[in-house]
Amino acid sequence: MAWTETDIPDQSGRVAVVTGANGGLGLETARVLADKGAHVVMAARNLDKAGVARRMIVADNATANLDIRPLDLASLGSVREFAEGLVADHPRIDLLINNAGVMATPRGETADGFELQFGTNHLGHFALTAQLMSSLLRAPAARVVTVTSTGRHFRTQLDPDDPHLTDGYDPWRAYGRAKMANLHFAVELNRRLAAAGAHATSLVAHPGFSNTDLQAQSVRAGRGASQRFFATTVRWAGMSPRAGALPQLRAATDPQALGGELYTPRWVNVGPPVRRPITSRSRDREEMELLWDVSERETGLAFDVPGLVEGS
Repeated sequence: MAWTETDIPDQSGRVAVVTGANGGLGLETARVLADKGAHVVMAARNLDKAGVARRMIVADNATANLDIRPLDLASLGSVREFAEGLVADHPRIDLLINNAGVMATPRGETADGFELQFGTNHLGHFALTAQLMSSLLRAPAARVVTVTSTGRHFRTQLDPDDPHLTDGYDPWRAYGRAKMANLHFAVELNRRLAAAGAHATSLVAHPGFSNTDLQAQSVRAGRGASQRFFATTVRWAGMSPRAGALPQLRAATDPQALGGELYTPRWVNVGPPVRRPITSRSRDREEMELLWDVSERETGLAFDVPGLVEGS
């Protein structure tokens, strides 16, 4: 039997943080978690859109417990300010859904000079997770869910000497590299948590081909033929955002889900959420450790998982 929203257990008393909660998959994830009783922190760069999203959720569920907070993953300063305020207000966080992202944009830079896709999709979430880890470790069984994409298979390799692609930038290969970084980060984080004896776990999900504003934003940013193709195709072949959010919701809430697992649509890019194996090629230990080292260097954060677990 297909896994659906009705399989999600009660989330009352739990605090869930969802990045990019102002639209698409993030909005649907926030809606479902709020419907199940969680206190949902809607982290969003565009507060006007987040306000509209909140009103949409409340219109269907007047008791939804929602908190909008500004977060720009393309700015380490914004990430730090968000994390500091959230940890002060929520000493315990049960769920962190690293959902937000950009796709196939022309080469751009974040506020800190990072290549835009790697900086937003991966480094911003790396920094966010590191700075929320103390609150996550205070929960009895916290989960971090990081969202990847099938686009990860079309990546360019991470070059530690040129992590921001100053030479030979390609929008789709840069996107693939960022989304592989999401998967590698999730798996390596879980390995480090498990090795340190933490009760917290890290999982990864991909939403398949979902009809959200991500493709339209890509067209607005790049106006390339490939971006236009995907934006057009997803309108008739893509899943709804509600269906596309199910893999990350299952990774976040299924009592049977285990750390390090990948949840995807059944038929690669469409269908109900199922657990899928992560190929050995995507589990390269050296690549994951290299990514971690580069991420610490670029963000200036020492993400010392054993030390954080010991101090929790």
